[in-house]
Amino acid sequence: MSGRLFCLMGKSASGKDTIYEELLRDRGLSLRPLVPYTTRPMRDGEENGREYFFTGVKEYQSLKDRGLVLESRCYQTIAGPWYYYTVKDRQLDLSKGSVLAIETLESYLTLRVALGGESVVPLYIELDDGERLERALHRERAQKTPHYEEMCRRFLADQKDFSEENLVSAGITRRFVNNDLDACTAELAAFIRSYGEH
Repeated sequence: MSGRLFCLMGKSASGKDTIYEELLRDRGLSLRPLVPYTTRPMRDGEENGREYFFTGVKEYQSLKDRGLVLESRCYQTIAGPWYYYTVKDRQLDLSKGSVLAIETLESYLTLRVALGGESVVPLYIELDDGERLERALHRERAQKTPHYEEMCRRFLADQKDFSEENLVSAGITRRFVNNDLDACTAELAAFIRSYGEH
């Protein structure tokens, strides 16, 4: 039986990154990570092929011209446009088992069309907005150079991107509430196991 692409989604500071790592560590799930591609420069401590596959704009355009870019997002920055994208490569060979990815709602919808609805499963993490804001503020304060303006921009953008209207339109009815990390991760793991391919 072929696997599925499980798309972990949620607003900023909802706990996606931590839950992603926990699910990948669960050997019983046998999930493979989907490493996205980006044209942004590599940051200190990052490793090519671990957080992202780092490419230039020319390589991105070449992959796009060959029809290998399944979805992409462009962010305008001070350094120019940065692309984040998903490539149709061997990572997405679902005959080798299931894959876990952190996605935006937009990228989830595009991948669902590209790979077929039955193959792509949404995992939407939910958390009270006040709690998310506290977590985001705590995380930002811990940075060497806090960017509170960017934190607020992300928070407000998420309210729009993950609006109830957009979630319903995308067919996302199941929610996983992250009031307790261990309980939420266990609930997600049980949901993934219910697909029975592991």
